[in-house]
Amino acid sequence: MIPTEEMSARRREIEGKLKQEEETLSFIKESLEKSDQLTKNMVSILSSFESRLMKLENSIIPVHKQTENLQRLQENVEKTLSCLDHVISYYHVAKDTEKIIKEGPTGRLEEYLNCMDKIQKAVEYFQDNNPDSPELNRVKSLFERGKESLESEFRSLMTRHTKPVPPILILDLISGDDEMDTQEEMSLEHLPESVLHDVIRISGWLVENGRNQDFMTVYFQIRSVQLDRSIKGLKDHFRKNSSSTGVPYSPAIQNKRKDTPTKKPIKRPGRDDVFDIEIDAYIHCVSAFVKLAQSEYQLLTEIVPEHHQKKTFDSLIQESLDNLIMEGDNIVSAARKAIIRHDYSAVLTIFPILKHLKQMKPEFDQVLQGTAAGTKNKLPGLITSMETTGAKALEEFADNIKNDPDKEYNMPKDGTVHELTSNAILFLQQLLDFQETAGAMLASQGTRMGIIWTLFFSETSSSASSYSSEFSRRLLSTYICKVLGNLQLNLLSKSKVYEDPALSAIFLHNNYNYILKSLEKSELIQLVAVTQKTAERSYRELIEQQIQTYQRSWLKVTDYISERNLPVFQPGVKVRGWARVIETGFNDGLEELCKIQKAWAIPDVEQRDKIRRAQKTIVKETYGAFLNSNVPFTKNPEKYIKYQVDQVGEMIEKLFDTSA
Repeated sequence: MIPTEEMSARRREIEGKLKQEEETLSFIKESLEKSDQLTKNMVSILSSFESRLMKLENSIIPVHKQTENLQRLQENVEKTLSCLDHVISYYHVAKDTEKIIKEGPTGRLEEYLNCMDKIQKAVEYFQDNNPDSPELNRVKSLFERGKESLESEFRSLMTRHTKPVPPILILDLISGDDEMDTQEEMSLEHLPESVLHDVIRISGWLVENGRNQDFMTVYFQIRSVQLDRSIKGLKDHFRKNSSSTGVPYSPAIQNKRKDTPTKKPIKRPGRDDVFDIEIDAYIHCVSAFVKLAQSEYQLLTEIVPEHHQKKTFDSLIQESLDNLIMEGDNIVSAARKAIIRHDYSAVLTIFPILKHLKQMKPEFDQVLQGTAAGTKNKLPGLITSMETTGAKALEEFADNIKNDPDKEYNMPKDGTVHELTSNAILFLQQLLDFQETAGAMLASQGTRMGIIWTLFFSETSSSASSYSSEFSRRLLSTYICKVLGNLQLNLLSKSKVYEDPALSAIFLHNNYNYILKSLEKSELIQLVAVTQKTAERSYRELIEQQIQTYQRSWLKVTDYISERNLPVFQPGVKVRGWARVIETGFNDGLEELCKIQKAWAIPDVEQRDKIRRAQKTIVKETYGAFLNSNVPFTKNPEKYIKYQVDQVGEMIEKLFDTSA
């Protein structure tokens, strides 16, 4: 059992807690009552506030709507005023810009163009909104006047600042590709920068706003004259200053050049250097045209609209190109006339030009890209004309070498080299610098030149360029061999004009030797060897044959005293008649031969000495053997033995020497 005191304590504890809970419950109830009261008061306040807000909203909304309407009205008024100002401004454009338009754009281009823009807008406004307004006519008239002033300003700027390019500068430009550093690539300033800017602005405005293309005609006409004058100025400069020391360049280029280039004039029989200068001048003008045309196109692209550039450029270059082609045609025509006169050296004027034209053709094609077909075909037409004329000259030259008449009065009396031989070799030597050009000429005529095309096709090269070069070389080699063959036949025919077979032999010897030496001194021998491997040996054999023929002329002297013709000697018996044989046969024959052959010529010292030595050896040995034979042909041999052996040798040593 729980003790009584402990129970009483627990009862008191529970009663105390119960009392506390009752007090807490009572506090909560009071708080809830207060909260309910506050809520009721708040609801009452909010209800009152909502009522007031509704009243305020009903009052403000109409005011707000009215304000919006007023703002909208204000904006409309402002827009209307702005439009009125804008419209009114169009009516003032003519008055505000008339003075500037009348004074022109010189010195104030940007201001002038701004005025023109204003006038253009005024024209558009009146056309759209009031086409019957007198103001439209006024601004249109002002606009046309302004446009004419811009066109006039364009012409004036181009005319005043377009000048021919100085010849020295053109020469520098031509040589610049090979001689100048790549970092210092030359360019021409055709117009001052400020002028170029104004010209570009005017052209742009005329195209975009003026709907005008007349300025393009003005442009190409002015620049065309300038281009033509530049090329003609170069030609005149070249003629005045060209000499053996070359064409002068400017100091800037001169200092950068390793050597001042000198043109090697083509030496032509019977022609002076004047014509060579003309040819070199023409070649320079061809290069100048390409460089200047390239520069003109660069300038044109800045000024002329893109879709008009090709046509304008085509018109711009026509006069200069036509003059260049016409001059080339004149050269071809002169060559044709010379060929008719059998002056085949005239064709040599075509070779350097044709070679240069072919070298320049890729650049020509690039420059003329986009031009009319007629423009593009002018250079190929000139090239074809030159090739045809050159081929005809080569063909006729070969035939003329073969058929040159054997005129007695034209034959060298001393048997030296014939003019036909020297001219033919000189002509062939000129072809060495133009092997591909000459080969192309021959190829253009095909079998007309008597050349078998198939001789080369079996040896084609994998490289097209190598093939072309070797093909041209083979054709030229065949042609040269043909000329040499014709020359040999003609010389053989000419040699028959001489009554003396010995002189005929000396003539052929001199000519064959001259041909061989000339071939060996130049690249002709290598070129001939392309198709005729044994040419050099063949000429040496021909030369030796003529020497032997010549030596036979001495038999009529030596035969009298040769061992085989000596009489049979019998002791004590006098050989009758031999004194007369020695006197007239040997002595007179020796003197006659020496007298005749002394007037003959062998220009080649080596050959002359060789023939003298050989002949001296033969005659001295024969004569010496005779003297030592002691043939008893007379009691007084000193009366008939007129010359000693050494004296005979001295006489022969004076052969082929008119000064002896």
